Amino acid sequence: MSRKKPSFPVNERFNRYLAKHNRNTKIPVFYDDLLRFAGSIVVYDQHEQDTFWVRCYYEDHERTEIDESLKQVYTILHSDGSDDSLEFLNIDAIDYCTFGNSKPFRVRVRNILNDSFTYFYVKKADASRIYGLEFEHLLSPHRINFLVYKDTLIEEHIAGIPGDVFIEEHLPACDNRAQTQIAKQFVKFNERCTVRLLGDMRSYNYVVIPTHDFDHVEYQIRAIDFDQQCFEGNLKVYRPQFFKENYTMVKLVQDKLQESSIEQYRKEERSLLAKRMINTRQRYKELIRCMINDHVSTQHNVKSLRKDLYKYTNDMKFKRANTMGQILRTALDFVMRNYEDVNMKRLLQD
Repeated sequence: MSRKKPSFPVNERFNRYLAKHNRNTKIPVFYDDLLRFAGSIVVYDQHEQDTFWVRCYYEDHERTEIDESLKQVYTILHSDGSDDSLEFLNIDAIDYCTFGNSKPFRVRVRNILNDSFTYFYVKKADASRIYGLEFEHLLSPHRINFLVYKDTLIEEHIAGIPGDVFIEEHLPACDNRAQTQIAKQFVKFNERCTVRLLGDMRSYNYVVIPTHDFDHVEYQIRAIDFDQQCFEGNLKVYRPQFFKENYTMVKLVQDKLQESSIEQYRKEERSLLAKRMINTRQRYKELIRCMINDHVSTQHNVKSLRKDLYKYTNDMKFKRANTMGQILRTALDFVMRNYEDVNMKRLLQD
């Protein structure tokens, strides 16, 4: 992978798309405003390990204005943006991440009436990351809430157990049934990332979400970092199974699932992707057209990825793709054609 991924501006066409679908709205604070912190201290986890986050402190005359602006951002993100609930909100902490490309701020918001709290993130607006968020919303089993204004991106917090923490602390305690179910979910997550070209899904870039049913626990795996949507030129970057951080998950799949089951779950996920494209057909077409006419990678990466994908699928259409948007559309069209062919064969048999 590239050591440093550049940030790509949001062009006029993509801005119009975001505005049409209520992703683009005026906010009272920008990413650069939060960079004016006067000092910081390291944030440690419960095991006294460095989290790569630092807690920021601001001059008194700036902190009041920043707190009020961040509370307004919270109400815009989660409500109608009115000032009615501002007096019941408190900004407990503003943390800055010193690791990775996006260098986000994490804002902790607490309701003083009941002490419940949540987070949201303030980042530099990067077109490839925003495409990743929007494709996640349309093509994954999950919905995601975010806002864009000029050069600032606001993202909601995605709750779950970080993958690396889950693998180390929770997976060993799971029984055989749970481990089999987690293996199944990793196969589906791996397929989903590969098809929609969401890269860098190492264990700390996704979360595992346990859901308690009446007699057991179900698990889902959900991406939380969309920085590597359609940027890298190496196909393996888009396949979580090839990252060493996911070795335990890959081994779990090998131990718990037969080849026939793995292929079945891959087909299931591709079919679900096709159904989601059908259900969001108009919005998906608008989004993919924006990306086709945008530049979110280098020409070298485009040539390298289309070569890898041609070898992987033998689909000649990849050779004619000139942008990452065209490559992604070809990959998704490949899935859609296979889904429609299977349905047509079934109809003819009936």
